[in-house]
Amino acid sequence: MVKETKFYDLLEVPPTASEAELKKAYRKKALKEHPDKGGDPEKFKAITAAYEVLSDADKRDLYDRFGEQGLEGGGMGGGMDPQDLFSQLFGGGGGGFFGGGGGRPRGPRKGKDLVHRVKVSLEELYVGKVTKLALQKQVLCKKCDGRGGKEGAVKTCGGCNGQGIKVVLRQLGPMVQQMQQTCPECQGQGEIINAKDRCKECNGKKINHERKVLEVRIDKGMDDGSQITFKQEADQAPNTIPGDVVIVIDEKPHPRFKRKKNDLFIDVEVDLLTALGGGKILIEHLDEHALSVDIPAGEVIKPGDVKVLRGQGMPSYRHHEMGDLYVNLSVAFPETIDIDCIPLLEKALPPRRGLPKTKKEIDVEDVQMDDLDEREARNVRPNGAAQHPGIDDDDEEGGQTGVQCANQ
Repeated sequence: MVKETKFYDLLEVPPTASEAELKKAYRKKALKEHPDKGGDPEKFKAITAAYEVLSDADKRDLYDRFGEQGLEGGGMGGGMDPQDLFSQLFGGGGGGFFGGGGGRPRGPRKGKDLVHRVKVSLEELYVGKVTKLALQKQVLCKKCDGRGGKEGAVKTCGGCNGQGIKVVLRQLGPMVQQMQQTCPECQGQGEIINAKDRCKECNGKKINHERKVLEVRIDKGMDDGSQITFKQEADQAPNTIPGDVVIVIDEKPHPRFKRKKNDLFIDVEVDLLTALGGGKILIEHLDEHALSVDIPAGEVIKPGDVKVLRGQGMPSYRHHEMGDLYVNLSVAFPETIDIDCIPLLEKALPPRRGLPKTKKEIDVEDVQMDDLDEREARNVRPNGAAQHPGIDDDDEEGGQTGVQCANQ
C-alpha cells in the first residue's frame, strides 16, 4: 500500500505500473505538455519531476513509503532539468518528435582549452620567430572511431541509466540521506562493453595518446600576454568538441631596453668630453645592427636629458608603423682632474657661482669634505658604485680615472 498516489496520478498510471509502462506514460504526457508544442510549462515540469522519482527504484520505494515528505527530508528537491531528462530519454531537444523546431539546441559540449605560456625575448619579438611546440594529447581511437568496441557492442549501463553515478539512500532515524557514488557496474562510464567486443587498440577506453607538434609563429611586434590560438587542437573525447590550444606570450625582461607598447627606452652614459664638446654615441639595437647618434659640438648634454630617436622603437603588430626609442642620458665624470687644466676650464666654462648671501650676519665655519669608506658607501648607496642603470660593466673600456691637460 503506497502512502500517496500524486505522482502516479500525474502520469495516469496505477502504483503497480512497470518501468516500461511508466516510460510509455511519461512519453505520452510529455509530448502533450511540452512547451514547444504549446503545452503548459508547469505541467511539463510536474510530470517530469514525477517520472524522475518513479523511474528510480530507490526514490520510488522512498516515495511509496513516505510520500513527498520523505523525499524532501532526504534533500531530494531540485532534480534534473525537465528538458535534460526529456532529451536523455528520447534524444535531442525535442527535435526527434517536433521536426527539430523550437527546442533548445543541445549539441556536444566543448572540452577544456589547453593554455601554454612561451617565454620570448625582446629580440625575438622585434624580428619575429617561428618555433615548434610538442604536446601529448588525447585523440579518439582511429580503429574503433571512438566507440570503444565493435559497432553495436556498447550498451547503456542499466544500473545507472547511463549516468555513471548511482544515488544511494540511507535511513538515519526519521531522516533520509541521499548520497552519490560511482556506479560499480560500469565504473562511472555509463556504458558497458563485453570484454570480447572491446577494441584491442584502446582497450575500450575510446581514446589513445599521441604526440602532436605545433608550429608557433610569433609575429614581430607582439605584446606581452598576446595569444596565439590553435582551434580544436586540445584533447579529444567522445561526444565532445575539442578545446583550443592557446599559446600565451611571456616577454622576458631585457638587460638594456625597457618596453612600453611600441616604444623602447634605454639608458646611455656619455663621457664628459662628449657631453660638453660633442661627438658620437653608439647604441646596439635588438636586431644586431647599431645606431650611430651624433651629438653636435656646442650642445651640452646634462645628466637626465632625454632624447628621442623617431621610428627606432618596436614594430607595430601587423602594421608598418614603428615606435620611438627614448634615450635617457647620463654623464660620466672623471675621478680627478689635472689642476693645470683648471685655467683652461675657467676660460671655456661659465664663471663660478658666488657664495649665497645670508639674511643676516652669521658665523661661517670652514670645513673639509672626506670620501666615504667602504662601509659608509654601502649604507649610503646600497647599490654600490654609481654604475648607470641598464649599462653593463663590459660596456666601459677601463673607465675614466683622471683627466690630464694636453701639451699646448
